[in-house]
Amino acid sequence: MAIAQETKETVDKFRIPEELPILPNSEGVVYPSLIVPLATTDEKVIKLIDEAAAGDKIIGFFAQRPGSKEASPDSLHSIGTAVLIARMLKLPDSSIRVFFQGLSRIGLKEVTQVEPYLKAKVEVIEDKLEKTTELEALVRNLTGLFQRVVELAPNLPNELNIAVLNIPHPGSLADFIAAHINLKLEEGQEILEAIEVVERIKKLTTFVNRELEVLELGSKIQSQAKEEMTRAQREFYLREQLKAIQKELGEADERTLEINELREKIAEASLSPQANKEAERELDRLAKMPPAAAEYTVSRTYLDWLINLPWSKSTEDNLDIVRASGVLDEDHYNLNKVKERILDYLAVRKLKPDMKGPILCFVGPPGTGKTSVGQSIARALGRKFVRISLGGIRDEADIRGHRRTYVGALPGRIIQGLRRAESNNPLFMLDEIDKLGVDFRGDPAAALLEVLDPEQNSSFVDHYLDVPFDLSKVMFITTGNIVDPIPPALLDRMEVIELPGYTEDEKLHIAKKFLIPKQLNENGLAPQQLAIGDEAVLVIIRNYTREAGLRNLEREIGAICRKVARQVAEGEGEPSMVSPDKLHDYLGAKRFHYQIAEEADEVGVATGLAWTPTGGDVIFVEATLVPGKGNLTLTGKLGDVMQESARAALTYTRSLTRSEVAGLPRSFYEDNDVHIHVPAGAIPKDGPSAGITMAVALISAVTGRSVSKDIGMTGEITLRGKIFPVGGIRDKVLAAHRAGLRKVILPKENEKDLEEVPQQVKEELQFVFADRIDEALEAALKDSRGALE
Repeated sequence: MAIAQETKETVDKFRIPEELPILPNSEGVVYPSLIVPLATTDEKVIKLIDEAAAGDKIIGFFAQRPGSKEASPDSLHSIGTAVLIARMLKLPDSSIRVFFQGLSRIGLKEVTQVEPYLKAKVEVIEDKLEKTTELEALVRNLTGLFQRVVELAPNLPNELNIAVLNIPHPGSLADFIAAHINLKLEEGQEILEAIEVVERIKKLTTFVNRELEVLELGSKIQSQAKEEMTRAQREFYLREQLKAIQKELGEADERTLEINELREKIAEASLSPQANKEAERELDRLAKMPPAAAEYTVSRTYLDWLINLPWSKSTEDNLDIVRASGVLDEDHYNLNKVKERILDYLAVRKLKPDMKGPILCFVGPPGTGKTSVGQSIARALGRKFVRISLGGIRDEADIRGHRRTYVGALPGRIIQGLRRAESNNPLFMLDEIDKLGVDFRGDPAAALLEVLDPEQNSSFVDHYLDVPFDLSKVMFITTGNIVDPIPPALLDRMEVIELPGYTEDEKLHIAKKFLIPKQLNENGLAPQQLAIGDEAVLVIIRNYTREAGLRNLEREIGAICRKVARQVAEGEGEPSMVSPDKLHDYLGAKRFHYQIAEEADEVGVATGLAWTPTGGDVIFVEATLVPGKGNLTLTGKLGDVMQESARAALTYTRSLTRSEVAGLPRSFYEDNDVHIHVPAGAIPKDGPSAGITMAVALISAVTGRSVSKDIGMTGEITLRGKIFPVGGIRDKVLAAHRAGLRKVILPKENEKDLEEVPQQVKEELQFVFADRIDEALEAALKDSRGALE
């Protein structure tokens, strides 16, 4: 706003009239002794200036209050500035340009005219100045601050530093500085209304300090930006120089070397045609991209994945069937179904080398060796082994990968496993497939449909790679505890092989051959330092573990080894022989007790055979009659199906009263209530296989004929007296043998299931295969003399 300074002597030449035309100003404040320009096309303003120029050339400049749209007496501040028209130019477009020179502060006393422009009586206001040491210090401080502002502000000329040193009057100095810094209208008016010079300088010093802070911060930001720009320009210049030097020497730069190296790797990787085309396209894109670009790293990582996948790398299968059989037998005892299936695969593979890999699903209780047998199969075949745990996976991208549009995207676990294996025909184990989850991110089981389908997985497309990869050479083996949670479409694609629980004899052999030597080695013991007898192992199996697998058995053997290791470490070096009577010292009290056969024949008590996830067991069904009105009471925490079996048994028993069955009173249900109880009431029980046991116990209670103590039975019954087949025959027969039973009644249709029972057990048991309950009653009930019919 300010252009030049006039000396106080020049201002004093003009006498300010008592009445002046008033020019309202909404853009800023005019200070005395300074020159300000004005350009306008407003007719009222032009008329005011023309008439003032024709007279004494002095007008009053007053700032308008904020929010005032039209000039009026109420919208003006009370203190303004008297200005002199120093120069006036009229332009061809009817506008004028005027330069005003500030003369003195004036106060607004009374408005005398409103139209065509404002006129008012004014009074001249003089500065109040008292020269003191404080004033001198304030002036010096303000001058120094302003000089620093001039140095930092790009829009202020350096001549202002000299000008402030040549203004002798402190009030004029403050006005001069106020005109050259950024002040709001209200702040500028505060300076104009400060009549006392000391107060004016103090207020102005606050505003100058604020302006200086803003300028210093801006200068710091500008300096940092300039430094970064200079560094980038310097690096660019040096790189260009390096390129020119390398070109003269016939050498390539690092980036060119990297691109050429990637091109060679693509050629050596033997990619599929589609993958090779995509890799070449991405490499051309990478070559045109600056290394600093955000997409550079994404493209580089993508090419690394394409190049490092085993598109054509395979391991050679070992097709020696005899050797493979030896490896499988060396690592695992029994598991004949699994071993035979693998040997069959090897035989076919030997005759047809280009056959597709099988999709197997091992299902069985925990601890039966499903995962470890997969490693053994890989060793027998001479293939790489890759294991992926599917338990808890809920995101489809874990199988198919993420698309490259996402930050941090990676291929799915299938492709990652193949890269780690460095072979396109590894043995891929998908563990715990029955524990897959589903949520809003997709269904992993649905993504596995393509992976585990031999007709589709030859062109598996991972979302990250976006090109087909052949999985047909991969041998997939999945594992699970039960098949129920596996979706039917996925289960249909797999060949299910059941791994049943181990028998006591099998556990004993496995413990002697595998578990005890392993735990001795892991606990730093030599074979001569600890020996565990066969009887002790059987007691551990029966009374310290209850499982179909081997994990707890191995854990208990490990506990014994640790205690012996502690004795050895404490200096007790004598060999330890663990017998059944010493197990309490090592493992504490027995935790489990298997049911054994009753000591004597009883009326109303029959022995049933049950299946549990940890193997088979025997249960006792008790039936008794009490005086009543024919009600049926069931206890023992029975499930719905088992309760229905009890009702079916009662109905069948009542139906027998119409026949001439000896000893069965016709009205037993009219005068008595029937109570059926299955002991171990805290354990939930369910299933249809106890129907035959309930019927035998009930008829025994009604007729008073005892049930043989050494007979166990299982089977589902109907109201017509038929016996239907049930499951878990192998485990149930083993439980009968373990409990000391001599005879087992089975449904006729379950005779074929005895093939799975060990030969030794079959030789020691007598089997009765029944189609109807009559046959079971004939085999189980004794006559009144205690002899079997």
